[in-house]
Amino acid sequence: MCGAVINPVNIRLNASTIAFLLGHSQSATVIVDQEFFTLAEDSLKIMKEKSQGHFNPPLLVVVADEACDPEALRYALGQGAIEYEKFLESGDPDFAWKPPQDEWQSIALGYTSGTTASPKGVVLHHRGAYLMSLCNPLVWGMNEGAIYLWTLPMFHCNGWCFTWALAALCGTNICLRQVTAKGVYSAIAKHGVTHFCAAPVVLNTIVNAAPEDTILPLPHVVHVMTAGAAPPPAVLFAMSRKGFRVTHTYGLSETYGPSTICAWKPEWDSLPPDTQARLNARQGVRYTTLECLDVISTKTGEPVPADGKTMGEIVMRGNVVMKGYLKNPKANEETFANGWFHSGDLGVKHQDGYIEIKDRSKDIIISGGENISSVEVENSLYLHPAVLEASVVARADERWGESPCAFVTLKPEVNNSDEQWLAEDIMKFCKSKMPAYWVPKSVVFGPLPKTATGKIQKHVLRGKAQQLGPVKVSKL
Repeated sequence: MCGAVINPVNIRLNASTIAFLLGHSQSATVIVDQEFFTLAEDSLKIMKEKSQGHFNPPLLVVVADEACDPEALRYALGQGAIEYEKFLESGDPDFAWKPPQDEWQSIALGYTSGTTASPKGVVLHHRGAYLMSLCNPLVWGMNEGAIYLWTLPMFHCNGWCFTWALAALCGTNICLRQVTAKGVYSAIAKHGVTHFCAAPVVLNTIVNAAPEDTILPLPHVVHVMTAGAAPPPAVLFAMSRKGFRVTHTYGLSETYGPSTICAWKPEWDSLPPDTQARLNARQGVRYTTLECLDVISTKTGEPVPADGKTMGEIVMRGNVVMKGYLKNPKANEETFANGWFHSGDLGVKHQDGYIEIKDRSKDIIISGGENISSVEVENSLYLHPAVLEASVVARADERWGESPCAFVTLKPEVNNSDEQWLAEDIMKFCKSKMPAYWVPKSVVFGPLPKTATGKIQKHVLRGKAQQLGPVKVSKL
């Protein structure tokens, strides 16, 4: 209403990164929850130090919360911040606001999570936000009065536009300060939650929750929308067994969040559950508001055949694609080459027109001249009873050039005293599930590095794989 552009900032980033975002976006006002005031303060200090005497501090507004330590609020006010409610009282109740003159005007700025490089500022327009906020409930079958649990961060693609969708539906927002499996189950039982969105890493937490943290059976069907990374079929299968109805979507920050959906077909109802989960793990078909979706050859730019085998890059076009990256003409030129938005995701197109991601273009493993999909290997690893999380990257290999290296987090109850035996058992398990050359030649145990939005940082794992050195040629 005041003609400003909102820039939701990821509260899990460090102060120096936030300082970069605030400076790059030239933020005029910073509104911060009292719990994170010191993070905002530290970021502004870094900006001031780098300004060489030309720092123009933004207006600083702090949001109070009675559930938090009052000392944090007192400190913020002592540092010159304005309390949010007081800030609102200073406004003019008769202010005659005007709608945007043009739907192309910017409404939001969001920075990519930077799994591979420094974050880029994604600029979104009013038309796309309007369309997506109405399309999300449409494709999900979400009705007026839905009770929605915020497990997905609102800073991530504006909460996949559900911040606006819930307002349009007169829905109820249930918020958590910390996302835990216990908190999710409690909210379903206590508040009657009907819907929530979550990345696959959160679903994995829910299905592997300790019995004392769950409230099962669920009192009613709970609808879950998942996106953010390709969900392993094993996780989808486990969610359905617990009574959750999972809708699988796919998209990027550049497409307002999810923009394709694995639309459920009635004929799938009679299939075995594991087959249903495998079909539901595909990224599907375009949203109603996305004009064009295709998989094109990275060499010719032509659409690949719908054979479920030929790999290409997933591309999109339409009103729910961003305006572009802020102050980054080079990236815009590359991203919008030949009139398409290039996702950087590699996938196939099935006979029924559903697309399926096989890898990020930079994550494909080429072993002995053969392409290996890290996603396919990860899906098999998730079926192993000891594996909680898994990520696969390329590691140098003296014989094959490179080979799959699996980084694995074990379930808490698993005895990890003999890691060599566990690694061999996982490799043996993989041999029964996939071609021999796909089987990881090395397995590394430990926690997986993640971005603030829960995506596994493969570039960090690639660095670790490089430090391990090449897999040696067997002397046997």
